[in-house]
Formats: sequence, C-alpha cells, structure tokens
Amino acid sequence: MQWSRIAVFASGQGSNFAALVQAQQEGKLGGGSIELLVSDKPEAPVAQRAEEAGIPALLLRPKDFAGRELYEAAIVAELQRRDIGLIVLAGYMRLISPVLLEPYAGRIINIHPSLLPAFAGKDAIGQALDYGVKLTGVTVHFVDGGMDTGPVIAQRSVEVKPGDTADSLAERIHQVEYGLYPEVVAALAAGRVDLNGRITTIGE
Repeated sequence: MQWSRIAVFASGQGSNFAALVQAQQEGKLGGGSIELLVSDKPEAPVAQRAEEAGIPALLLRPKDFAGRELYEAAIVAELQRRDIGLIVLAGYMRLISPVLLEPYAGRIINIHPSLLPAFAGKDAIGQALDYGVKLTGVTVHFVDGGMDTGPVIAQRSVEVKPGDTADSLAERIHQVEYGLYPEVVAALAAGRVDLNGRITTIGE
C-alpha cells in the first residue's frame, strides 16, 4: 500500500497537523505530500496553520448541508478531484459515515491517546486516570465503522506518574503523538505498511 497524496482532517488547534507539516518540510514523510486540510470548523486555529504552511484548505460547516451524507459527499468530491490517496484524521471530532468510509476503505487512519483496545472513545486520558493504570500511551490505527476499533498500525507507551493530572499526562502523550504519527504516515506513503486481516506490519 503506497499513498503519497495526503489529506489531513482536523477540527481544533491542529498540533498534530503542525507536526505532520514539519515532518514534510524536513523530508521525513516518506515521499508523502499533504495536499489538503479538511476541517468542519472554518474558525478553528488549524485553518490558520494551513494557510501559513501554504496548504489548501476545504472548510465546510456541516450545518450548511441538509445532512451528514451530503456534507461528506462534498468532501469526497474534492478528495477525488485532488487524487487523494490517504486520509489522516488529526483531531477531527466527527464520526465518519459510509459515504466517506466506503470509497476510502483501508485508507483512513486515526490517532488515539490510549493503548487500544483499552479506553476507546471520548476522554481516553481521563478514563486511564480513573482506572488507575500505570501505563497508557498512543495508538495509530486504521479507521473502520466502529469507535476506535480498526486494525492497530503502531503503538507507543507512556508511563502514568504518581500525581499526574489530565493536563500533565496529556502533555506527555501529545509529545509522543507528534513523533509517532509522522513516522506512521511516512511508512504508509512509502508503501511499507502491510495489512493482513487485523495484523499490520511495517517494513524497513
């Protein structure tokens, strides 16, 4: 699997988007090229990050469409027009419907702040603290129709330290994300990721 033309979907600050852009600028994205930012919140800071980086942005408010399917159909049309091969979710706070999932099956990835399948869904960091685990981390996975249920591509652990708060743990998790996500995107862009059932391998 090799997909060099990339669209990043984001809804907020865009810190993972910024990490991916920096990796591209440093030649560390495996030949991948971020061709488009897609955001459901035109006012989000990530849109400004894209503008500063010279990356085109598709900024659409879902409420401007008659339904989620029509909103996603507009996105798919733009992705296909730009020949996008890989979708990278980076803080995109919307569930994806089959309108987008089906044409890009096996070509959408997401990053989650836990060691899946533990603590899927919202507030994974808070879930980990409430459960009292000593180790959590970051997972990059393919997206399927479930909630954080797609095949795992890569994981990296983060220690939960005594006295950690949601903010202090989140800061360390984010730092791991900024390193791991570009590495996985680079491997996908370079065609070094193989998927067999639920088992992924990353080659050299």
